[in-house]
Amino acid sequence: MVSLQAIGCSDDPPTQDDPRTGDPSGACQPSGGGPHWLLEGETVTFPVACATGLELAGDAFEVAELPEGAVYDPAARAVTFSPGPDQAAVYEIEIRVAQTSEVGRVKVGVADDWADPSNVPIVDPTRYPEEYGLPVFFVSPGPEAKEYAPATIVYRGRTYQAQAELRGESSLSYPKRSYTLKFPKNDKLNEPDEAGGFTDRRKVVLASTFDDNSYIRQRLAYDLWNRLDPEHIQIKTYSAVLYVDGEYRGLYTVIDHVNGYLMEDHGYPQDGNLYKAVNHDANFALTTYADDGKAKETLHAGYEKKEGAPPEGEPGAFADLEELVNFVATSDAETFVAEIGSRIDRRDYEDWWIFATFIMANDSAGKNSYHYHDPAPGNVFRFAPWDFNASFGQAWETSREPASQRVDYKGMNLLFRRFLEEPAIGDALRARYDDVLHGVYADDAIQALVDGYIERIDASARRDEARWGEAYRSYEGWSGRTDFTTYEEEIAYVKAWISERWQHQDALY
Repeated sequence: MVSLQAIGCSDDPPTQDDPRTGDPSGACQPSGGGPHWLLEGETVTFPVACATGLELAGDAFEVAELPEGAVYDPAARAVTFSPGPDQAAVYEIEIRVAQTSEVGRVKVGVADDWADPSNVPIVDPTRYPEEYGLPVFFVSPGPEAKEYAPATIVYRGRTYQAQAELRGESSLSYPKRSYTLKFPKNDKLNEPDEAGGFTDRRKVVLASTFDDNSYIRQRLAYDLWNRLDPEHIQIKTYSAVLYVDGEYRGLYTVIDHVNGYLMEDHGYPQDGNLYKAVNHDANFALTTYADDGKAKETLHAGYEKKEGAPPEGEPGAFADLEELVNFVATSDAETFVAEIGSRIDRRDYEDWWIFATFIMANDSAGKNSYHYHDPAPGNVFRFAPWDFNASFGQAWETSREPASQRVDYKGMNLLFRRFLEEPAIGDALRARYDDVLHGVYADDAIQALVDGYIERIDASARRDEARWGEAYRSYEGWSGRTDFTTYEEEIAYVKAWISERWQHQDALY
Protein backbone atom coordinates (compact mmCIF):
# COMPACT_ATOMS: atom_id res chain seq x y z
CA MET A 1 0.00 0.00 0.00
CA VAL A 2 1.24 3.46 -0.90
CA SER A 3 0.36 6.21 1.59
CA LEU A 4 0.95 9.72 0.28
CA GLN A 5 0.95 12.83 2.42
CA ALA A 6 -0.43 16.17 1.35
CA ILE A 7 2.05 17.88 -0.98
CA GLY A 8 -0.23 20.03 -3.06
CA CYS A 9 -1.53 22.49 -0.46
CA SER A 10 -0.41 26.09 -0.17
CA ASP A 11 1.91 26.86 2.73
CA ASP A 12 0.16 30.19 3.26
CA PRO A 13 -2.28 30.35 6.17
CA PRO A 14 -5.91 31.00 5.29
CA THR A 15 -7.32 34.46 5.70
CA GLN A 16 -10.76 35.96 6.03
CA ASP A 17 -12.57 36.06 2.70
CA ASP A 18 -9.99 33.60 1.36
CA PRO A 19 -10.55 33.45 -2.43
CA ARG A 20 -9.41 29.83 -2.53
CA THR A 21 -12.52 28.64 -0.73
CA GLY A 22 -15.33 30.80 -1.95
CA ASP A 23 -16.52 30.84 1.68
CA PRO A 24 -16.44 34.16 3.56
CA SER A 25 -14.88 32.53 6.62
CA GLY A 26 -12.49 30.16 4.84
CA ALA A 27 -13.43 27.85 7.69
CA CYS A 28 -12.24 24.45 6.45
CA GLN A 29 -10.80 24.35 2.94
CA PRO A 30 -11.42 20.60 2.55
CA SER A 31 -8.36 18.84 1.19
CA GLY A 32 -6.97 15.44 0.41
CA GLY A 33 -3.49 16.71 -0.39
CA GLY A 34 -1.97 15.55 -3.61
CA PRO A 35 -1.67 15.30 -6.42
CA HIS A 36 -1.27 11.56 -5.88
CA TRP A 37 0.25 9.32 -8.56
CA LEU A 38 0.21 5.55 -8.70
CA LEU A 39 0.26 2.63 -11.10
CA GLU A 40 -2.69 0.43 -11.95
CA GLY A 41 -2.77 -2.32 -9.34
CA GLU A 42 -1.16 -0.20 -6.61
CA THR A 43 -3.05 1.34 -3.71
CA VAL A 44 -3.06 4.91 -2.48
CA THR A 45 -4.48 6.14 0.82
CA PHE A 46 -4.81 9.83 1.55
CA PRO A 47 -6.28 11.67 4.54
CA VAL A 48 -9.30 13.95 4.26
CA ALA A 49 -9.07 17.02 6.47
CA CYS A 50 -9.44 20.78 6.69
CA ALA A 51 -6.39 22.58 5.35
CA THR A 52 -7.07 25.32 7.91
CA GLY A 53 -6.60 22.88 10.79
CA LEU A 54 -10.27 23.00 11.76
CA GLU A 55 -11.23 19.67 13.32
CA LEU A 56 -14.41 18.10 11.91
CA ALA A 57 -15.87 14.67 12.37
CA GLY A 58 -15.32 12.23 9.55
CA ASP A 59 -18.99 12.23 8.59
CA ALA A 60 -18.84 16.01 8.07
CA PHE A 61 -16.98 15.28 4.83
CA GLU A 62 -18.75 13.92 1.78
CA VAL A 63 -16.43 12.40 -0.79
CA ALA A 64 -18.50 12.34 -3.94
CA GLU A 65 -18.41 10.25 -7.11
CA LEU A 66 -15.52 8.01 -6.16
CA PRO A 67 -14.16 5.86 -8.99
CA GLU A 68 -14.56 2.10 -8.87
CA GLY A 69 -12.13 0.64 -6.39
CA ALA A 70 -12.12 3.72 -4.14
CA VAL A 71 -13.79 4.02 -0.73
CA TYR A 72 -14.01 6.72 1.92
CA ASP A 73 -13.73 5.66 5.56
CA PRO A 74 -15.32 8.38 7.75
CA ALA A 75 -13.87 6.88 10.93
CA ALA A 76 -10.33 7.09 9.57
CA ARG A 77 -11.12 10.21 7.57
CA ALA A 78 -9.22 8.69 4.64
CA VAL A 79 -9.80 7.61 1.05
CA THR A 80 -8.29 4.36 -0.21
CA PHE A 81 -8.13 3.71 -3.96
CA SER A 82 -6.98 0.47 -5.60
CA PRO A 83 -7.47 0.90 -9.37
CA GLY A 84 -7.80 -2.12 -11.62
CA PRO A 85 -5.92 -2.88 -14.86
CA ASP A 86 -8.38 -0.88 -16.95
CA GLN A 87 -8.52 2.32 -14.90
CA ALA A 88 -5.60 4.39 -16.21
CA ALA A 89 -6.82 8.00 -16.06
CA VAL A 90 -6.52 11.21 -14.08
CA TYR A 91 -9.32 11.56 -11.55
CA GLU A 92 -10.50 14.64 -9.68
CA ILE A 93 -12.24 13.58 -6.50
CA GLU A 94 -14.52 16.11 -4.81
CA ILE A 95 -14.59 16.60 -1.04
CA ARG A 96 -17.62 18.51 0.23
CA VAL A 97 -18.34 20.04 3.65
CA ALA A 98 -22.04 20.77 3.91
CA GLN A 99 -21.91 22.95 7.04
CA THR A 100 -19.48 25.44 5.44
CA SER A 101 -20.66 24.99 1.82
CA GLU A 102 -17.10 24.33 0.71
CA VAL A 103 -15.79 22.02 -2.01
CA GLY A 104 -12.23 20.78 -2.38
CA ARG A 105 -10.72 18.66 -5.13
CA VAL A 106 -8.00 16.02 -5.09
CA LYS A 107 -6.11 14.96 -8.21
CA VAL A 108 -5.28 11.26 -8.40
CA GLY A 109 -3.39 10.04 -11.47
CA VAL A 110 -3.37 6.35 -12.32
CA ALA A 111 -0.64 5.36 -14.78
CA ASP A 112 -1.13 2.60 -17.31
CA ASP A 113 0.73 -0.54 -16.23
CA TRP A 114 1.89 -1.56 -19.69
CA ALA A 115 4.22 -4.25 -18.28
CA ASP A 116 1.50 -6.21 -16.48
CA PRO A 117 0.34 -9.22 -18.57
CA SER A 118 -3.19 -8.63 -17.29
CA ASN A 119 -3.15 -4.97 -18.30
CA VAL A 120 -5.98 -3.68 -20.45
CA PRO A 121 -3.99 -1.77 -23.09
CA ILE A 122 -6.66 0.80 -23.81
CA VAL A 123 -6.18 4.30 -22.44
CA ASP A 124 -8.70 7.05 -23.12
CA PRO A 125 -6.45 9.95 -24.24
CA THR A 126 -9.05 12.52 -23.25
CA ARG A 127 -8.95 11.28 -19.63
CA TYR A 128 -5.18 10.89 -19.44
CA PRO A 129 -3.67 14.39 -19.77
CA GLU A 130 -0.77 13.68 -17.39
CA GLU A 131 1.38 10.82 -16.22
CA TYR A 132 3.31 11.22 -12.96
CA GLY A 133 2.90 14.96 -13.31
CA LEU A 134 4.20 15.25 -16.90
CA PRO A 135 1.98 16.11 -19.87
CA VAL A 136 1.15 13.31 -22.30
CA PHE A 137 1.02 13.24 -26.12
CA PHE A 138 -1.06 10.62 -27.91
CA VAL A 139 -0.26 10.22 -31.62
CA SER A 140 -2.21 7.98 -33.99
CA PRO A 141 -1.45 6.60 -36.47
CA GLY A 142 2.27 6.60 -35.80
CA PRO A 143 4.30 7.90 -38.76
CA GLU A 144 6.46 5.44 -40.66
CA ALA A 145 8.64 7.76 -42.75
CA LYS A 146 10.41 11.12 -42.76
CA GLU A 147 7.42 12.59 -44.51
CA TYR A 148 4.41 14.25 -42.93
CA ALA A 149 1.27 12.14 -42.79
CA PRO A 150 -2.12 12.91 -41.20
CA ALA A 151 -2.29 12.09 -37.51
CA THR A 152 -4.68 12.63 -34.65
CA ILE A 153 -2.86 14.13 -31.69
CA VAL A 154 -4.41 14.34 -28.24
CA TYR A 155 -2.64 16.56 -25.73
CA ARG A 156 -3.93 17.48 -22.29
CA GLY A 157 -7.31 16.14 -23.36
CA ARG A 158 -7.56 18.29 -26.50
CA THR A 159 -7.74 16.64 -29.92
CA TYR A 160 -5.86 18.06 -32.91
CA GLN A 161 -6.15 16.95 -36.50
CA ALA A 162 -2.50 17.39 -37.33
CA GLN A 163 0.48 15.74 -39.06
CA ALA A 164 3.46 13.74 -37.86
CA GLU A 165 6.71 12.42 -39.30
CA LEU A 166 9.79 10.51 -38.19
CA ARG A 167 12.90 12.64 -37.75
CA GLY A 168 16.64 12.25 -37.33
CA GLU A 169 19.38 10.33 -39.08
CA SER A 170 21.18 7.85 -36.82
CA SER A 171 18.22 7.93 -34.43
CA LEU A 172 15.99 6.43 -37.13
CA SER A 173 17.51 3.08 -36.24
CA TYR A 174 16.66 3.42 -32.55
CA PRO A 175 13.80 1.25 -31.32
CA LYS A 176 12.50 4.41 -29.60
CA ARG A 177 12.43 6.97 -32.40
CA SER A 178 12.00 10.74 -32.63
CA TYR A 179 9.12 12.63 -34.24
CA THR A 180 8.11 16.03 -35.56
CA LEU A 181 4.51 17.12 -35.03
CA LYS A 182 2.92 19.75 -37.24
CA PHE A 183 -0.23 21.45 -35.99
CA PRO A 184 -2.84 23.31 -38.08
CA LYS A 185 -2.37 27.03 -38.63
CA ASN A 186 -5.68 27.74 -36.91
CA ASP A 187 -5.23 25.20 -34.11
CA LYS A 188 -1.70 25.45 -32.78
CA LEU A 189 -0.29 23.62 -29.79
CA ASN A 190 -0.66 25.57 -26.58
CA GLU A 191 1.15 24.60 -23.41
CA PRO A 192 1.00 27.55 -21.00
CA ASP A 193 2.60 25.87 -17.99
CA GLU A 194 5.78 24.21 -19.27
CA ALA A 195 9.03 25.95 -20.30
CA GLY A 196 7.73 29.30 -19.14
CA GLY A 197 5.00 29.10 -21.78
CA PHE A 198 5.18 26.94 -24.89
CA THR A 199 2.31 28.46 -26.83
CA ASP A 200 1.15 28.94 -30.42
CA ARG A 201 3.54 26.28 -31.76
CA ARG A 202 2.93 24.97 -35.25
CA LYS A 203 5.83 22.50 -35.21
CA VAL A 204 7.41 20.73 -32.27
CA VAL A 205 10.05 18.05 -31.97
CA LEU A 206 9.62 15.02 -29.74
CA ALA A 207 13.24 13.97 -29.27
CA SER A 208 13.96 10.41 -28.21
CA THR A 209 15.91 9.97 -24.99
CA PHE A 210 17.05 6.50 -26.07
CA ASP A 211 20.66 7.69 -26.44
CA ASP A 212 20.72 9.52 -23.11
CA ASN A 213 19.80 7.53 -20.03
CA SER A 214 20.17 10.63 -17.86
CA TYR A 215 17.15 12.02 -19.76
CA ILE A 216 18.37 15.60 -19.25
CA ARG A 217 21.20 16.40 -21.70
CA GLN A 218 19.08 18.04 -24.37
CA ARG A 219 17.13 20.15 -21.88
CA LEU A 220 20.20 21.23 -19.97
CA ALA A 221 22.08 22.22 -23.12
CA TYR A 222 19.29 24.41 -24.46
CA ASP A 223 18.67 26.00 -21.08
CA LEU A 224 22.36 26.88 -20.78
CA TRP A 225 22.30 28.39 -24.26
CA ASN A 226 19.20 30.42 -23.45
CA ARG A 227 20.72 31.68 -20.21
CA LEU A 228 23.84 33.02 -21.90
CA ASP A 229 21.90 35.94 -23.33
CA PRO A 230 18.14 36.65 -23.41
CA GLU A 231 18.66 38.19 -26.85
CA HIS A 232 19.73 34.85 -28.30
CA ILE A 233 17.21 32.88 -30.33
CA GLN A 234 15.65 31.01 -27.43
CA ILE A 235 14.89 27.33 -27.93
CA LYS A 236 12.53 26.07 -25.28
CA THR A 237 12.22 22.50 -24.04
CA TYR A 238 10.30 20.43 -21.54
CA SER A 239 9.74 16.78 -20.70
CA ALA A 240 6.62 14.84 -21.69
CA VAL A 241 5.37 11.29 -22.12
CA LEU A 242 4.42 9.82 -25.49
CA TYR A 243 1.98 7.12 -26.55
CA VAL A 244 1.92 6.05 -30.21
CA ASP A 245 -1.07 4.08 -31.46
CA GLY A 246 -2.05 3.57 -27.84
CA GLU A 247 1.33 2.04 -26.93
CA TYR A 248 3.54 3.54 -24.24
CA ARG A 249 6.68 4.95 -25.90
CA GLY A 250 8.24 6.61 -22.90
CA LEU A 251 9.80 9.84 -21.74
CA TYR A 252 10.62 12.39 -24.44
CA THR A 253 12.11 15.86 -24.67
CA VAL A 254 9.80 18.37 -26.34
CA ILE A 255 11.87 20.95 -28.26
CA ASP A 256 11.05 24.01 -30.32
CA HIS A 257 11.32 23.26 -34.02
CA VAL A 258 13.76 25.76 -35.54
CA ASN A 259 11.92 27.28 -38.49
CA GLY A 260 10.49 30.51 -39.84
CA TYR A 261 7.73 30.50 -37.25
CA LEU A 262 10.31 30.51 -34.46
CA MET A 263 12.21 33.34 -36.16
CA GLU A 264 8.99 35.29 -36.41
CA ASP A 265 8.42 34.76 -32.69
CA HIS A 266 11.77 36.50 -32.15
CA GLY A 267 10.85 39.47 -34.31
CA TYR A 268 12.46 38.39 -37.58
CA PRO A 269 10.80 37.85 -40.97
CA GLN A 270 9.36 34.37 -41.32
CA ASP A 271 10.65 34.07 -44.90
CA GLY A 272 14.31 34.81 -44.14
CA ASN A 273 17.02 32.37 -45.21
CA LEU A 274 17.47 29.53 -42.73
CA TYR A 275 20.38 27.12 -43.18
CA LYS A 276 21.17 23.97 -41.23
CA ALA A 277 24.69 22.58 -40.90
CA VAL A 278 24.28 18.85 -41.47
CA ASN A 279 27.89 17.65 -41.58
CA HIS A 280 31.35 18.87 -40.62
CA ASP A 281 32.04 20.44 -43.99
CA ALA A 282 30.00 23.35 -42.57
CA ASN A 283 33.33 24.62 -41.20
CA PHE A 284 33.51 28.18 -42.66
CA ALA A 285 36.56 27.10 -44.67
CA LEU A 286 37.39 26.72 -48.36
CA THR A 287 38.37 23.09 -47.79
CA THR A 288 36.48 20.05 -46.62
CA TYR A 289 36.74 18.84 -43.05
CA ALA A 290 37.73 15.20 -43.59
CA ASP A 291 39.76 15.19 -46.82
CA ASP A 292 42.90 16.96 -45.59
CA GLY A 293 42.73 20.19 -47.51
CA LYS A 294 40.61 19.13 -50.45
CA ALA A 295 38.85 22.15 -51.98
CA LYS A 296 35.08 22.20 -51.57
CA GLU A 297 32.96 21.87 -54.67
CA THR A 298 30.75 24.66 -53.31
CA LEU A 299 31.18 27.02 -50.39
CA HIS A 300 27.83 25.89 -49.01
CA ALA A 301 29.05 22.30 -48.65
CA GLY A 302 27.79 20.87 -45.37
CA TYR A 303 24.59 22.93 -45.32
CA GLU A 304 20.98 22.46 -46.28
CA LYS A 305 18.63 25.33 -46.94
CA LYS A 306 15.52 24.89 -44.86
CA GLU A 307 13.62 28.07 -45.66
CA GLY A 308 13.89 31.24 -47.70
CA ALA A 309 14.07 32.23 -51.36
CA PRO A 310 15.36 31.15 -53.75
CA PRO A 311 14.96 27.58 -52.47
CA GLU A 312 17.73 25.02 -52.50
CA GLY A 313 18.40 23.78 -56.01
CA GLU A 314 17.88 27.15 -57.67
CA PRO A 315 20.64 29.60 -58.64
CA GLY A 316 21.68 31.88 -55.81
CA ALA A 317 19.98 29.83 -53.11
CA PHE A 318 23.07 29.98 -50.89
CA ALA A 319 24.53 33.27 -52.09
CA ASP A 320 24.52 35.09 -48.74
CA LEU A 321 25.88 32.09 -46.84
CA GLU A 322 28.63 31.53 -49.41
CA GLU A 323 29.64 35.18 -49.15
CA LEU A 324 29.97 34.79 -45.39
CA VAL A 325 32.06 31.60 -45.71
CA ASN A 326 34.30 33.27 -48.28
CA PHE A 327 34.79 36.30 -46.01
CA VAL A 328 35.71 34.18 -42.98
CA ALA A 329 38.08 32.07 -45.05
CA THR A 330 39.85 34.77 -47.07
CA SER A 331 39.73 38.15 -45.30
CA ASP A 332 42.94 39.51 -43.82
CA ALA A 333 43.17 40.14 -40.08
CA GLU A 334 42.40 43.84 -40.21
CA THR A 335 39.40 43.39 -42.48
CA PHE A 336 38.08 40.46 -40.48
CA VAL A 337 38.14 42.37 -37.21
CA ALA A 338 36.66 45.50 -38.77
CA GLU A 339 33.84 43.85 -40.74
CA ILE A 340 32.81 40.54 -39.15
CA GLY A 341 30.32 42.37 -36.92
CA SER A 342 28.50 43.70 -39.97
CA ARG A 343 27.93 40.13 -41.20
CA ILE A 344 27.09 38.16 -38.08
CA ASP A 345 25.72 38.84 -34.64
CA ARG A 346 29.06 38.46 -32.88
CA ARG A 347 27.48 37.81 -29.50
CA ASP A 348 25.63 34.80 -30.96
CA TYR A 349 28.69 33.27 -32.58
CA GLU A 350 31.14 34.00 -29.78
CA ASP A 351 28.70 32.54 -27.27
CA TRP A 352 28.44 29.47 -29.50
CA TRP A 353 32.14 28.85 -28.82
CA ILE A 354 31.81 29.39 -25.04
CA PHE A 355 28.74 27.17 -24.90
CA ALA A 356 30.09 24.34 -27.08
CA THR A 357 33.46 24.15 -25.34
CA PHE A 358 31.94 24.18 -21.86
CA ILE A 359 29.49 21.33 -22.45
CA MET A 360 31.83 19.61 -24.96
CA ALA A 361 29.23 19.55 -27.73
CA ASN A 362 31.52 17.79 -30.16
CA ASP A 363 28.97 17.48 -32.95
CA SER A 364 27.29 20.83 -32.45
CA ALA A 365 30.56 22.77 -32.62
CA GLY A 366 30.87 21.98 -36.30
CA LYS A 367 27.54 20.69 -37.53
CA ASN A 368 24.04 20.48 -36.04
CA SER A 369 23.59 24.24 -36.00
CA TYR A 370 21.21 26.73 -37.62
CA HIS A 371 22.10 30.01 -39.27
CA TYR A 372 19.35 32.51 -40.02
CA HIS A 373 19.69 35.58 -42.24
CA ASP A 374 17.17 38.16 -43.30
CA PRO A 375 18.88 39.21 -46.56
CA ALA A 376 17.56 42.77 -46.41
CA PRO A 377 20.42 45.33 -46.32
CA GLY A 378 22.02 45.78 -42.93
CA ASN A 379 20.82 42.53 -41.39
CA VAL A 380 23.24 39.98 -39.98
CA PHE A 381 23.35 36.21 -39.52
CA ARG A 382 21.94 34.82 -36.26
CA PHE A 383 22.90 31.46 -34.77
CA ALA A 384 20.82 28.78 -33.05
CA PRO A 385 22.20 25.49 -31.66
CA TRP A 386 20.87 21.99 -32.23
CA ASP A 387 21.17 18.37 -31.07
CA PHE A 388 23.00 17.53 -27.86
CA ASN A 389 23.04 13.79 -27.37
CA ALA A 390 26.83 14.33 -27.66
CA SER A 391 27.49 16.57 -24.66
CA PHE A 392 28.19 16.58 -20.93
CA GLY A 393 30.70 13.74 -21.06
CA GLN A 394 29.09 11.62 -23.75
CA ALA A 395 29.91 11.14 -27.43
CA TRP A 396 27.15 10.64 -29.99
CA GLU A 397 27.37 6.85 -29.61
CA THR A 398 27.26 7.22 -25.79
CA SER A 399 30.95 6.51 -25.11
CA ARG A 400 32.50 8.48 -22.26
CA GLU A 401 34.30 11.82 -22.74
CA PRO A 402 36.56 13.01 -19.90
CA ALA A 403 35.75 16.38 -18.35
CA SER A 404 39.42 17.35 -18.22
CA GLN A 405 39.80 17.26 -22.00
CA ARG A 406 40.87 20.58 -23.52
CA VAL A 407 38.89 21.48 -26.64
CA ASP A 408 38.71 24.72 -28.61
CA TYR A 409 37.25 23.32 -31.87
CA LYS A 410 39.55 25.52 -33.96
CA GLY A 411 40.24 22.55 -36.22
CA MET A 412 36.60 21.96 -37.08
CA ASN A 413 35.37 25.56 -37.19
CA LEU A 414 37.44 28.25 -38.91
CA LEU A 415 35.24 30.99 -37.49
CA PHE A 416 36.29 29.93 -33.99
CA ARG A 417 39.94 29.94 -35.07
CA ARG A 418 39.61 33.46 -36.43
CA PHE A 419 37.99 34.68 -33.22
CA LEU A 420 40.64 33.16 -30.99
CA GLU A 421 43.67 34.17 -33.04
CA GLU A 422 42.74 37.82 -33.43
CA PRO A 423 43.71 39.50 -30.12
CA ALA A 424 41.15 42.25 -30.60
CA ILE A 425 38.43 39.58 -30.39
CA GLY A 426 40.03 36.61 -28.65
CA ASP A 427 41.31 38.39 -25.55
CA ALA A 428 37.88 39.82 -24.70
CA LEU A 429 36.22 36.49 -25.53
CA ARG A 430 38.44 34.58 -23.11
CA ALA A 431 37.84 37.20 -20.42
CA ARG A 432 34.08 36.87 -20.89
CA TYR A 433 34.41 33.09 -20.54
CA ASP A 434 35.54 33.69 -16.96
CA ASP A 435 32.56 35.99 -16.34
CA VAL A 436 30.20 33.32 -17.63
CA LEU A 437 31.75 30.61 -15.45
CA HIS A 438 31.25 32.74 -12.37
CA GLY A 439 27.81 33.89 -13.46
CA VAL A 440 25.17 31.94 -15.38
CA TYR A 441 27.43 28.86 -15.67
CA ALA A 442 28.33 28.72 -11.99
CA ASP A 443 28.49 25.10 -10.89
CA ASP A 444 25.87 25.45 -8.16
CA ALA A 445 23.46 27.14 -10.58
CA ILE A 446 23.78 24.30 -13.09
CA GLN A 447 23.45 21.66 -10.39
CA ALA A 448 20.23 23.35 -9.26
CA LEU A 449 18.90 23.15 -12.82
CA VAL A 450 19.66 19.43 -12.94
CA ASP A 451 18.01 18.83 -9.58
CA GLY A 452 14.92 20.66 -10.81
CA TYR A 453 14.66 18.40 -13.85
CA ILE A 454 15.06 15.29 -11.72
CA GLU A 455 12.34 16.37 -9.33
CA ARG A 456 9.88 16.50 -12.24
CA ILE A 457 10.96 13.49 -14.29
CA ASP A 458 12.19 10.95 -11.77
CA ALA A 459 9.17 8.64 -11.75
CA SER A 460 8.82 8.86 -15.54
CA ALA A 461 12.54 8.26 -16.11
CA ARG A 462 12.42 5.08 -14.04
CA ARG A 463 9.32 3.97 -15.93
CA ASP A 464 11.08 4.63 -19.25
CA GLU A 465 14.16 2.74 -18.08
CA ALA A 466 11.99 -0.26 -17.29
CA ARG A 467 10.65 -0.12 -20.86
CA TRP A 468 13.86 0.60 -22.79
CA GLY A 469 16.79 -0.20 -20.50
CA GLU A 470 17.58 -3.62 -21.94
CA ALA A 471 17.24 -2.35 -25.54
CA TYR A 472 19.61 0.50 -24.67
CA ARG A 473 22.26 -1.82 -23.24
CA SER A 474 22.05 -4.27 -26.16
CA TYR A 475 21.88 -1.70 -28.99
CA GLU A 476 24.59 -2.47 -31.56
CA GLY A 477 25.16 1.18 -32.47
CA TRP A 478 27.06 1.87 -29.25
CA SER A 479 30.30 0.46 -30.74
CA GLY A 480 30.88 -2.35 -28.28
CA ARG A 481 30.49 -0.25 -25.16
CA THR A 482 30.24 -2.29 -21.95
CA ASP A 483 30.40 0.35 -19.18
CA PHE A 484 26.68 1.00 -19.08
CA THR A 485 25.05 2.88 -16.25
CA THR A 486 21.60 2.94 -14.75
CA TYR A 487 19.53 6.11 -14.80
CA GLU A 488 20.61 6.90 -11.24
CA GLU A 489 24.26 6.26 -12.06
CA GLU A 490 24.10 8.38 -15.21
CA ILE A 491 22.61 11.32 -13.33
CA ALA A 492 25.44 11.02 -10.80
CA TYR A 493 27.94 10.84 -13.68
CA VAL A 494 26.56 13.97 -15.37
CA LYS A 495 26.50 15.96 -12.13
CA ALA A 496 30.08 14.98 -11.29
CA TRP A 497 31.20 15.66 -14.86
CA ILE A 498 29.73 19.19 -14.76
CA SER A 499 31.60 20.02 -11.56
CA GLU A 500 34.88 18.65 -12.89
CA ARG A 501 34.37 20.42 -16.20
CA TRP A 502 33.70 23.71 -14.44
CA GLN A 503 36.93 23.41 -12.48
CA HIS A 504 38.89 22.53 -15.62
CA GLN A 505 37.54 25.46 -17.62
CA ASP A 506 37.96 27.84 -14.70
CA ALA A 507 41.64 26.92 -14.56
CA LEU A 508 41.95 27.71 -18.28
CA TYR A 509 40.04 30.98 -18.37
